[in-house]
Amino acid sequence: MAVEVLSCADGRAKTALSHAHAAAWFASRAAGSPLVIGTASPPDFPARPAKPDLLDPRDVPRRRPGSAVGRLALLHAVAHIELNAVDLHWDIIARFGHHPMPMGFYDDWVKAADEESKHFNLICDRLEALGSHYGAMPAHAGMWRAAEDTARDFMGRLAVVPMVLEARGLDVTPGMIEVFDRAGDSETRAALEVIYAEEVAHVAYGSKWFNWLCGRDGLDPKDAFHHLVRTYFHGALKPPFNEEKRADAGLPPDFYWPLVEAPKPRV
Repeated sequence: MAVEVLSCADGRAKTALSHAHAAAWFASRAAGSPLVIGTASPPDFPARPAKPDLLDPRDVPRRRPGSAVGRLALLHAVAHIELNAVDLHWDIIARFGHHPMPMGFYDDWVKAADEESKHFNLICDRLEALGSHYGAMPAHAGMWRAAEDTARDFMGRLAVVPMVLEARGLDVTPGMIEVFDRAGDSETRAALEVIYAEEVAHVAYGSKWFNWLCGRDGLDPKDAFHHLVRTYFHGALKPPFNEEKRADAGLPPDFYWPLVEAPKPRV
């Protein structure tokens, strides 16, 4: 089921499959007969539509959210992030299914994938209501890099994707909400507020299962996190941090502040 989602190119079709498979999973859990956790060979890169064009991050035009076009570009970038998040959450199930994990692990990531599917559609709806659509602008080609880098490291995937990349969403989403609030776009603000509220749990799932694996293997979670982020994450973490929401998600400051790049001395 996870590989079927990963192998579907169209964003709306991908999220429809995601919703259907999530519903089937939770129905089986409610009936007391959960679906069998099998093994699969997920694709190295998930299927993508012909548009948007995927560019090197240096070549993606800068967004200027003070203008209507800039706000569309910002929403397009969010849609692209959410589509990648759908695939990332199904990928962790497909790619690491050979690791014995409690059933709650699958509950969490299926729920996260289901919610990311909702988020993608919420933002696509707003793009279309504003006269645009997903695929109308170029997008960041590097979104899948963290998945490629951690394809053989289960703990590395948990450390870098939910606990670094998704945690960054908690830092920047309040600013995006303010942008659309100032523009008088209450519908987009409402969509972003849904995303903001639900992303806290996605970061928390990463933190929970990372700490669970550390406990099982007798590792210090903070030391393991620092080692894995330095191994797999390209660049230093950048403040400001949303310390309140990060704490709600189980990320204390001593996890991320030591990974901030030290300021360069003045000459």
